Amino acid sequence: MKFAAALSALCLLAVVPAARAADDAAPLYRQYCAACHGGDRLGGVGPALVPDDLGHLKPAQAAKVIAGGLPGTEMKGFAGRLSPGQITALAAYVFSPPAAEPTWGMAQIAASRTGPADRSPLPAKPPFASDPLNLFIVVEAGDHHVTVLDGDRMTPIARVPSRAALHGGAKFSPDGRFVYLMSRDGWVSKLDMWTGRLLAEVRAGLDSRNIAVSADGRFVLVGNLLPDSVAVLDAADLAPIKVIPVAGRDGRRSRVSAVYTAPPRHSFIVALKDAREIWEIPYAQGPDRFPVRRIATEEVLDDFFFDLGYRHLIGAGRDGTRGEVIDLGTGRKVATLPFDGMPHLGSGITFTWHGRPVFATPHLKQGVVSVIAMDDWSEVKRIPTCGPGYFIRGHRNTPYAWVDCSLGPTPDEIQVIDTRSLKVVRTLRPAPGKRTAHVEFTRDGRYALVSIMENDGALVVYDARDFHEVKRLPMRHPVGKYNVFNKITYAQGTSH
Repeated sequence: MKFAAALSALCLLAVVPAARAADDAAPLYRQYCAACHGGDRLGGVGPALVPDDLGHLKPAQAAKVIAGGLPGTEMKGFAGRLSPGQITALAAYVFSPPAAEPTWGMAQIAASRTGPADRSPLPAKPPFASDPLNLFIVVEAGDHHVTVLDGDRMTPIARVPSRAALHGGAKFSPDGRFVYLMSRDGWVSKLDMWTGRLLAEVRAGLDSRNIAVSADGRFVLVGNLLPDSVAVLDAADLAPIKVIPVAGRDGRRSRVSAVYTAPPRHSFIVALKDAREIWEIPYAQGPDRFPVRRIATEEVLDDFFFDLGYRHLIGAGRDGTRGEVIDLGTGRKVATLPFDGMPHLGSGITFTWHGRPVFATPHLKQGVVSVIAMDDWSEVKRIPTCGPGYFIRGHRNTPYAWVDCSLGPTPDEIQVIDTRSLKVVRTLRPAPGKRTAHVEFTRDGRYALVSIMENDGALVVYDARDFHEVKRLPMRHPVGKYNVFNKITYAQGTSH
């Protein structure tokens, strides 16, 4: 049914006039799409659906997504509810220009900023006895909340409402006291980890990709898909400092795929989704604040991984067939890596294997984990898994790495890889029949927390030594959880 609908849509795109498609599709959009993508098509729970934000996607490809859905996301197929003609009309509609050109600059960002409702002083000491660096922030997408979890006792300290559609990747201040969260529709929130209090919010874009916090804790960088920009915020109160429009050397605008901080380099690194270059933005002070250094690449690289010293960047493009290793010092490519399953480099980890530094990454289209040596960039091994997945996690105090198979035929399985033998040694099913992914360790690596990503989901706590279940905490679709110490120290085994 899905294939037939998509094929019919492909044929009809050539014969349905754009004006008629827009007339037919507007009520369909309001009924089926607006709740997630916004009544103005500028995003909400789902991304914006306007030509500038759709990039290289073609109407025929959009029709296939509308008909069949998008695996691994909340986007379900409409082939059973909409006719091929309706699907065609919707695909054409999202490529029609919006009523007004979407803009979001310094003035709009500043006007959106709000301060805390509670302005009383924050406590000088933690109001609890546990280790403040062993706290977790848990993003619960099921009912739009975040939970601050005590990693010593495995009990919640606070549970507070959040913006809808939070990006899973929370970022912390260098001391671990504050957490910064970003929603897909561009809202950035600052929370106090000790009390769960909301300290500031600002809308830094209309459709945003992710955020990064500078190593000195002074700045937050927001990468935007719409408009094409990066926004620099003051980390203290989220006041806007600078908005940098993003375009390649040829002047063509580019969406931002991701932003990162590179602590040893005192800079931000920006992945561009539509240009063959990487940006490095130092956060040193000077007359030209946040200058852009352009590093040319052979392909468009929109997913990154870094070695522990941030000397090298490993990037992969949207086709996922190969990777490039860039020396950030010289700005030159030093190696090409073989990838054919679309690696998810942003979740990669490092560890030592037979005395050699290596990194490992899962793949989004193939049930395999690639292990690459970082001394000569050779492929050490491809470890077969039960299916493609998003995340891999390890810890300096355990010889095991945990990987999910959430995009494969058995999305309820988690596999454990022995980093000494590079073999799968255990397969776990925390909740048979329910999608399971994203492992995070406690500060000492003693326990591994696994997400059951359902509305009636849970965090399942495992003993990382023998893999027995220790505790199960009910959660509402916990899409991600992050340990303060592991994140602020850029620990081995944790994605950065």
